[in-house]
Amino acid sequence: MKIHLDTAKCQGHGRCYSLAPDLFDCDDLGTAVVLVTGELDDEQLKKANLAAGNCPEFAIVIGD
Repeated sequence: MKIHLDTAKCQGHGRCYSLAPDLFDCDDLGTAVVLVTGELDDEQLKKANLAAGNCPEFAIVIGD
């Protein structure tokens, strides 16, 4: 499983990088950036799902 981020939907609420700072960061405009581009391990997958579930814009999708 991988993290897919739709930056066009991201409004910079910051929940993803607050909940999973090892997986997400923000750019100079506050838009989320994915730090892990490969396959997620079990712990990363839990954090990624937490971040995706808390994104008010539904900009994060976890999938293949």
